[in-house]
Amino acid sequence: MGVDGASGPDEFGRLLVALRRGAGLSQEQLAHLAGISVRALADMERGRTRGPQRGTVQALCEALRVEPSAAGELERAAAAGRPRGERTGGSPARHPLALPRDLHDFTARRRSLDGLRSLVAAAAAAHPPVVVVCGQPGLGKTAFAVHAAHSLAPFFPDGQFALDLHGMDMEPADPCEALARLLRALGVADRGIPPGTEDRSGLLRSILAERRVLLLLDNAGNEAQVRPLLPATGHSLTIVTSRNALAGLEAVHRTELSVLRREEAVELLTRIVGPERVSAEAQAARDLADLCGNLPLAVRIVGQRLAARPGERLRKLVGLLAQEERRLDALQAGGLQVRAAFALSYRRLGPSARTVFRRASLAAGKDFGPATAALLAGLSSAEAARCAEELTDAGLLQPHPSEERYRFHDLLRLFAEERAVTEDGPETCAAARDLTARWMLRRATAAALRFDADRHQDTHDGDPDPATAPADRDQARTWLETERDEWLSALKLAHATGHHQEVVDAAEAMHWFSDLNQHWGLWAEVFTSAVESSRALGSRHDEAVHLNYLAWAHNNCRYDHTAALQTAELALTAAREIADTLQTGWALGYAAGALQRLGRIDEAIGRLREAAACLEGQTSANGRLAELTVLNTLGNNLRDVGRAEEALAVHRRSEAICRTGMPGQSTDLVAAYHAVALAETGRDLAALRRWAEAEEPLRRAVTNFERARMAAWSEPARLDLGRVLRHLNHLDEARDFLRAADDALGGLNSPRQAEASAELVELDRMRTTQGR
Repeated sequence: MGVDGASGPDEFGRLLVALRRGAGLSQEQLAHLAGISVRALADMERGRTRGPQRGTVQALCEALRVEPSAAGELERAAAAGRPRGERTGGSPARHPLALPRDLHDFTARRRSLDGLRSLVAAAAAAHPPVVVVCGQPGLGKTAFAVHAAHSLAPFFPDGQFALDLHGMDMEPADPCEALARLLRALGVADRGIPPGTEDRSGLLRSILAERRVLLLLDNAGNEAQVRPLLPATGHSLTIVTSRNALAGLEAVHRTELSVLRREEAVELLTRIVGPERVSAEAQAARDLADLCGNLPLAVRIVGQRLAARPGERLRKLVGLLAQEERRLDALQAGGLQVRAAFALSYRRLGPSARTVFRRASLAAGKDFGPATAALLAGLSSAEAARCAEELTDAGLLQPHPSEERYRFHDLLRLFAEERAVTEDGPETCAAARDLTARWMLRRATAAALRFDADRHQDTHDGDPDPATAPADRDQARTWLETERDEWLSALKLAHATGHHQEVVDAAEAMHWFSDLNQHWGLWAEVFTSAVESSRALGSRHDEAVHLNYLAWAHNNCRYDHTAALQTAELALTAAREIADTLQTGWALGYAAGALQRLGRIDEAIGRLREAAACLEGQTSANGRLAELTVLNTLGNNLRDVGRAEEALAVHRRSEAICRTGMPGQSTDLVAAYHAVALAETGRDLAALRRWAEAEEPLRRAVTNFERARMAAWSEPARLDLGRVLRHLNHLDEARDFLRAADDALGGLNSPRQAEASAELVELDRMRTTQGR
């Protein structure tokens, strides 16, 4: 079809409107068919965009299905509106800042790309969007930005421009020179470029206000380098990539890339080396992704290396990367090197931040706080915290979302360890580890003593820094839970280096706290170290004590009942040798617990009766606690063999002791033992099918255990209460209790989770039968 009456500077817009209406399309329909935004189309029709690129014109002509003559007329009108350098031969604009080549094997990042598209579609002329793409080295920020720029090109018919700001170089690009390069690319002659940064920035803003362009400012070093290059108004898009967070840039949109998911990393590897090789060694491909930490740069290097060696097996490279000391050496292919990428960011840090980066890699846990970093680096906590934030902004540490803690990507930790050995030396690293471990073990011991029944809770005795010590039990528990990797490593180091009394003291302090966290498997390690240190010290008493603790850990944390029985027998021998009645009673009780779990119930009951007789004459507070423990366990065994009435009598006796109280013991501790007796009483009543009577003691037990934050005790009691409520036909409440118990017992790795699951199945059957 032909179009008449088109002339003047708005010729392209009038032609386009006529063609669209002739095709019977709305703006929305044409924009969708042509792959451009409605806003871009509207600007073209209104004459705001007078010279769209040839690719955009071709897309419009294909969507409109116009005849060649009309297409040519539309292209001539577009060419007339383009800057002088873009008109010749009908070709797209040529300039020295063209986008780099897009990667045909670019993988993942769909959500981030969709977010950019939505941002462009919703952008207003008064606030041209600026997107900062940041994250740690090796995430593929530039690859993402280039891919995004190519995919968004149709939305920006006045051109796409890419400028490397060399932010990681020793001499980053000067903003004034960067402005000159941009202005030249936009068609401004050298004589028209002002001499000063401020004037150049103003000229850039005035040009961009009238055009729809995409600016890719790659590898920015800081905010001052970027600010003069940003448009103030108009419909342009600016994408800035940086290893730094550029937190000082106002009113920007942030796209923080993360490592790939494992399946995405395998997909990238597949696109590089081919599906045949990956499918032939699928597990090796997954292992390679894991060893690369799913870091895009590392995965690409692995892929490029394999692509260059088509006969090499994936499994061979897995074996090489599995050796931590050689992993960074292996992660290079030609000019691509993971180590070099990390080194660029490391060199830009200040001296203190470099020290924190190196030394923090010596931390024992998966993450660490400022106090650990300060000890390892020999800095104040405040200085270490400031450095940790600097490292986070540089993409070298990953911050915890809700706590002041940090962690390394696996490959960055290896790089930091390398730098520590090279720059600090093994002796300095060992000294830093030792100083930190001694401090951590002293704090752990002092914090755990807050849970000791024989001590005041408000003491700071032995803490290496009372000014920052946990203020109460809740804070002590939080510290012990958060720093458990550090203090456990410190305990092992103290044992290995011969500081045996410190090991015994720490383990003794921990034994009350361990009751609150029975699901931690580490208690067997703690008490094994204490047993060995007791032997090294020649203390038969300490050996008996910690053998008993170890028997408890095997029974209740590791569920290794054979080991528990063997350990309890060793404790019994040691206790009888030194005529320690209290430890003899404990050893008999722990042996009975193991025998019961091994199905040797009659033997267990015999041991428990012997233990009860041994402890009955004890008058100390600890002796009474031991007696309570033995009585409760005896009652359990009696119930298990169908003697629930006898069990109920024993547990009522335990309740009576708790109600009487124990002088010298804390109210909280007595309440915890009382809760145990209540729970067992409820179970006895349930075994006797006295459901209504069982409900009240079990409810009280659950409440008291929760108040004491004793999850290992509250969740089994919750399960038993749910079962009682089911028998009482309180099905909705029973379901709530059983569901909560099922989830929690799974998290505690408790064998009773199977009971909770079975109860839920039975509950569903009952509800179906009753039509509920």
